[in-house]
Amino acid sequence: MRRGIEKESLRALPDGKLALTPHPLALGAALTHPHITTDFSESQLELITGVHASVESALEELTQVHQFTYRVLDALGDERLWVSSMPCGLPTDETIPIGRYGSSNVGRAKSVYRMGLSHRYGRRMQTISGIHYNWSLPEVSSEQYFALIRNFRRHAFLLLYLFGASPALCSSFVASRPHELQPLGDGSMFMPHGTSLRMGPLGYQSEAQASLAVSYNSLDGYGASLQDALTRPWPAYEAIGIRNLGGDYNQLATSLLQIENEFYGTIRPKRVINPGERPLHALRERGVEYVEVRLMDLDPFEPVGINAQTMRFIDVFLLHCLLSDSADDTPQEIAELAQNQHLTAARGREPGLQLLRGGREVALADWGTELVEQCLPIAVALDAAQGSGTLHADAVQAALAALRNPDSLPSARVLAAIEQEHGNSFVGFVRERSEQTRAGLLALPFSPAQQAEFEQMTAESIQEQKRIEAADTMPFEIYREQYVSPARLGMARGRMAVAA
Repeated sequence: MRRGIEKESLRALPDGKLALTPHPLALGAALTHPHITTDFSESQLELITGVHASVESALEELTQVHQFTYRVLDALGDERLWVSSMPCGLPTDETIPIGRYGSSNVGRAKSVYRMGLSHRYGRRMQTISGIHYNWSLPEVSSEQYFALIRNFRRHAFLLLYLFGASPALCSSFVASRPHELQPLGDGSMFMPHGTSLRMGPLGYQSEAQASLAVSYNSLDGYGASLQDALTRPWPAYEAIGIRNLGGDYNQLATSLLQIENEFYGTIRPKRVINPGERPLHALRERGVEYVEVRLMDLDPFEPVGINAQTMRFIDVFLLHCLLSDSADDTPQEIAELAQNQHLTAARGREPGLQLLRGGREVALADWGTELVEQCLPIAVALDAAQGSGTLHADAVQAALAALRNPDSLPSARVLAAIEQEHGNSFVGFVRERSEQTRAGLLALPFSPAQQAEFEQMTAESIQEQKRIEAADTMPFEIYREQYVSPARLGMARGRMAVAA
């Protein structure tokens, strides 16, 4: 098994407001640094590990990337990483800075894509942060990965319930938009039994994407669904246009999706791409290489947002998804799963909450217990194979205990701390957790050799960005047209075989 982590966090000021400063040069070039980049916003760091054979080594690297990042931020002033998935105090939408990646065509395209996201969904929604867990197993075929994905989507409610940690938010996030949240003190909103507001209707949602019923029954079917969304004109986005009257770019394309990454899902099939290659082309040409789990909230009680026990449970859970029978999905089931996701996100800890399974109601707690019990033999076998004592079995037992005691869940602990220790202030709670996390990580040993290694990566990333910029000769508009061309998306393997 191999795993890697991508962790997003906003840069925030001590008062709990968004830092509006540019991405620090001492962290390197966001376009080319292998471990430190930005997500949607210039103020939103994304810290990335390599691929690791053990949970411990992945966490160790993630911790070191955090240590270097905090040292840079500390040297520059008093910014810190916001340790909650739901954002800090936000300014007006248009004031939230979009990520900047230099003057190269690839760098400009990244910024124009983000401008498109801001026109389509608003900038607030894009400031939500999470953890992506990338996972692979040798000798697993594309067909087996898609079977895993179908089961993951069916059972994703369990991870939202167990690890959701965003039941509350700052009122600035929902300014002037409809919601069902309840007030919590002055300036905070919450759902009493919520687990992950990030994964509910307030999160990565849109009317356009709601029209997509992407099937995961095969690589060809998935590819066809994505190709349709990437090439189908969408009237509301056509009205925005590619450029504004002043000639500045509004978006990369007027189709339902600008590029593949715009498609929001709880899990994605992935393949490492070659420079300039479209992700869908890479998948069609070379098959699925790994899956990207996208529904994990930042845990504000953990220094780097996730801990070893949670990672071990995800490993076992993914093995369960891979090893279990996996029927084809249907449009009815896809609609059912969306409903289950929203119910769990908004009301997951509600006593007796019912989800839908095959058109019938089933209690979340019963279904979750059934799944976790099925995971236990896999955990025991994994411990035996890895010589890890009872670490995986312990992770599964902890999940069983959490199903029996919802008050022990991260989402419940977050609300309890907000209410009991911070006068019902979400921002007050996360400010304190962010400051404690910052102090704790700055206090950890960090050798001169480690510092020098990261400084070398910073310098190399800046040089690499300059090299890319110097090598560019193509006008950006031609680059954009070629990049979004349907011809770059590859072809379904069935059609290629016929052509051959």
